[in-house]
Amino acid sequence: MPNDKDSRQPPEPMSSEACGVTGDLVRLMPRDLVFVMRFMGESQYRLQSHFQDFIRAELAASGITTETHPMIHLFIENHAILLREFVFSGVSLSRQFRIDEIEHLTGDTTSMIRVDIWDQLKSHIETAEKQFQSQAGTLPKLLSAFEKPPGSAPGSKE
Repeated sequence: MPNDKDSRQPPEPMSSEACGVTGDLVRLMPRDLVFVMRFMGESQYRLQSHFQDFIRAELAASGITTETHPMIHLFIENHAILLREFVFSGVSLSRQFRIDEIEHLTGDTTSMIRVDIWDQLKSHIETAEKQFQSQAGTLPKLLSAFEKPPGSAPGSKE
């Protein structure tokens, strides 16, 4: 059954709504935005390779090898990635910097970092909204799995 929101006129332009939420997020930045380290490139490859070798050796010690389990490399790779992400996430979370600290470290007295973040937030919010809208035609079929079964009374337990 439609509600008042369903029967209203077309929504405000996305840029207006995106500006509102973007402004809220920017106002919350001093409290909620943290910068974290991220290991990239060869560092990711090196740690993942380490864990692949480690897992391979541990499995071999238990008698599990590529000879006995020909597809084990998929297991090894997936678990090495999980362990790599666990390590990097733990290190990153232990070294967080607030926006004020980053501005101080970079000498950003004009708050250009905040302006850049505003622009990126607004753009990404608009892109996300457009992406959702472009898929809206497929939603009724996807959401049919969440419909109440026919003939069931509200609040009844089956």
